[in-house]
This record gives sequence, structure tokens and C-alpha cells, in this order.
Amino acid sequence: MSTTLASPAPTAPKPRQMMHLGTRSNARGAVRAAIHLALLLGSAALIAGASGPWLLPAMLAMGIVQAALFAPFHETAHYTAFRARRANAVAGWIAGLPGLHNWHFYQQFHLAHHKHTGDPQRDPEYTPGPPRSLAGYVARVAGLFYWRARLQTWVAAWRGDMSAYPFLHPATAPRVIRSVRASSALTVALAVAAGLAFGWQAVVLYWIGPQLLGQPVLRLYLMAEHTGCTEDSNGLTNTRTMITTPLVRLLMWNMPFHAEHHLYPFIPFHRLAEAHALLRDRLAHVGTGYAAFHRDQIGRLLRGGAA
Repeated sequence: MSTTLASPAPTAPKPRQMMHLGTRSNARGAVRAAIHLALLLGSAALIAGASGPWLLPAMLAMGIVQAALFAPFHETAHYTAFRARRANAVAGWIAGLPGLHNWHFYQQFHLAHHKHTGDPQRDPEYTPGPPRSLAGYVARVAGLFYWRARLQTWVAAWRGDMSAYPFLHPATAPRVIRSVRASSALTVALAVAAGLAFGWQAVVLYWIGPQLLGQPVLRLYLMAEHTGCTEDSNGLTNTRTMITTPLVRLLMWNMPFHAEHHLYPFIPFHRLAEAHALLRDRLAHVGTGYAAFHRDQIGRLLRGGAA
């Protein structure tokens, strides 16, 4: 009788084997940032020229582009958007303002996510966990948890007490507090100045409305990164890469190649496609589209299972 031996589980290349993809570029970062800025200005022009039933789609378009500022915000947190560290810090800090995010706080938050991906106890991005009901799914997509978390961070910083965030090292907390205070004060000041200069309708049309419409799209995008993946330290199984359209990859700075990013966070956005070509046969979760992913999640919830 013959015995069939099980194939060994795939393993990821060692980081040193992928270092050739770690080259960062000020030029590539500047080009992608310029494209994103052009999309912001173009969507603002759509709102300016829209009327009647076309106004809401125009605001949605701008909202999606604004929410997608999370992509350069995230990329700069790894210092991979540009070669120059200062360029990453300045661009990232500014990119976080429309979504009430703070770059210095997010760096610490996101470092803990990479160290403890999927760990319900130690991964801060895991909270509040995958939706376990259709109502929870809708609440997550609507951005209720997101906006509450952003305002809670503001309040904590202005109180000077960041003890609710155990991933913040005591040595970095003072800098984070100063940064959150500065970014929140600047955001409010810019909104008030715009309201006084152009009218409060402009603030709603070009910022508040687009954010409320665009953040749910970003929630749908982000939910696909780890939902349904393993809750362990295996980078081949705890993160999902999504095969999607060139437009989405452009807007999200290639971050749909998310398993590749988690395995090798030193690889800049413009080389993640090359990393995917080397890793695709080893990845456990490669999605074929966001619509299919969410169709599956909603089906699970309707059948009474967790997403």
C-alpha cells in the first residue's frame, strides 16, 4: 500500500530576499500625490458645476477621493511614499486632516496592528471585531465606529490623557498629544475660516457631505483586508490581497496588494505589484473583487454566521 505525503505548507521568502523591492522614490511619490490632488480638484469642479440630481453623485465622487487620502496617509506612516522622511511626515500629516486623522497617533496605532495582526486582544484595528449581524455590518459600513473613534482621540488628547490607548509608548505620548491638538485645532480653524469666507453651504458641499458619503466606501474597502482571514501571525493567511481594477489600485496607492504589504511593509507602493507576482501562488486569500467579497459576507450574516 502506498502512502501519499502531504505537501509542506507554503512559506514566505525571508525579508532579505525581498529587499531588492524596497527602493523608495521621491519622484514616484510626488507623481502619485499630484494625481491624487488632480482628482480632488476635478471632483471639486464637478460639485461646482453640478445641480439638481447630479449634485449628490458629484459629492460622492469627491467623497471617495477624499476618503482615499487614507492611502497616502497610511503609506507615509511606513515612510515608503517618498524617500525623504520629512516629505513622508508632512504629506501624511496633511492627508489625515480631512478624515479627522492624526499621523503621529496613527503611526503607533498601525505599528501595533502590524505586530499583532488579527489578535482580538492586541490588534487595535481589530476592534470592534468582524460584524456578527447584518445590523452590525451596516453600522460598520456607515462609519459610526470610525467617527466615534476619531472624536474620542481628539478628546483624549485635549484632556492630556492617552491611557485608553495601550499601544502608545509613554515616551511618545507627549508628542502624539501635541500633534493631535495641532491637527484638530487646524481642522476646526480651516472649517470655520472656509465657512466665514465662502458660506457654510460650501463647507457642507465640499467637505462634510463628501466625507459622510465617502467614508462608507472606504469602510467597504478596508473590511476586505482581514475579515475572514486567520487570527494568527502567519502573513500568508491573516491578510487578503484583492485583485481589482487599475482605477482602484491607482486611487488606493496599490494597497489592494495588502498581504504583500503586511509581509514586507518596507516595500513601497509602486513595487507591490512586483511583490505580488512573486508571492501570488503562496497567498491563502486572493479575492476577485470587492462586490463578490461583500456579497459573500452579507450571505453569511443572513445565514446567521459571522462575517
